[in-house]
Amino acid sequence: MGDQVEVVAGSYEQIVFGYRVCPSEEEWRIEPVFTHHAHTASLSAVAASEQFIATGSKDETVQLYDMNTRTEHGALLHHNGTVSCLEFCGTSHLLSGGEDGLLCVWSTKTWDCLKSIKAHMGHITSLSVHPSGKLALSVGTDKKLRTWNLIDGRSAFVKNIKQDAHLVLWSPVGDKYVVVMHDKLDIYSLESASITGTLTYQKRISSIRFLKNTLLAVAGDDEYVKVYDLISEKCICEFRAHENRVKAMESFMIDELCVLVTASNDGFIKLWKFNLENPEVVCLLSQVNTIARLTCLSVWRPKTGKELSGEQITQPASVLSAGKEALLSPTRKRVRINMEKVVLKDFSLRKPAKKMKKKQKVQ
Repeated sequence: MGDQVEVVAGSYEQIVFGYRVCPSEEEWRIEPVFTHHAHTASLSAVAASEQFIATGSKDETVQLYDMNTRTEHGALLHHNGTVSCLEFCGTSHLLSGGEDGLLCVWSTKTWDCLKSIKAHMGHITSLSVHPSGKLALSVGTDKKLRTWNLIDGRSAFVKNIKQDAHLVLWSPVGDKYVVVMHDKLDIYSLESASITGTLTYQKRISSIRFLKNTLLAVAGDDEYVKVYDLISEKCICEFRAHENRVKAMESFMIDELCVLVTASNDGFIKLWKFNLENPEVVCLLSQVNTIARLTCLSVWRPKTGKELSGEQITQPASVLSAGKEALLSPTRKRVRINMEKVVLKDFSLRKPAKKMKKKQKVQ
């Protein structure tokens, strides 16, 4: 269990938290790595690649952090309104969606805005990249589900849905995807682009996470997490995860062990051991109290030697950087990249959070 894993969470209090997961045969630990006053408004999204952490906020900015050097890397300032969703596309691109309805594609090499697409007439509420890196899905408040061809950056398919959807997610294999509308979750087949099943939760669904291709963890505006088998469409596991509503979930594998990470308004980040062979068995591995109202969550882990030799996932959409004309010219693109290192140091919430200035060390 020597793989490095860090959990990164954002909060209403404008703080981003980083914790290292320390697995052990006897007891798992969650150790603080950094606490950073990242934005001037509450955080709404966080995403991780092998090198970078990106955070989005209601302050309309995307903040970047280089995890190799542990430094602040700069800011992307293209959206007008809340940055509602972020997702890395392999190691070469970052996708961002916002309240302004724009879907932006950024190069992680130069941080140029390669595409700026008016994707939805309303807000973009969620996006998801296919495991191949060639397709993406987006949903918004215009009651539309859009499929994007990331090779040329253009809309491939538009489906009208009856309600505003607020979550969309590809399965790990990429043969299906799920779309969430309030308390209802529709399962779509990639081959037919039609609904193959529907699940209904007791509350509004706040977060979803695939544990494997046929097992989906679902959390809503309550304290519980339910795990559904998408073949039988039945709940096979339910447990009380927090004292308040679950806001975000992530998962990762260490060796043969599946770990589900949950974050809540109660301030806790918790690690749960999930047995894929016996999915009814769930046990708490570790927890930490951030003393903040958590809003979003991601898991960062560097590329291992095994992954380097495997190259299991295709590098996405190289044509995007080949000079093809954008659908909407990014005339408002503003990028600020810090040329001087700003080291992220540990500090406690007991100390007053200071507003971060360019080229200033984080307290």
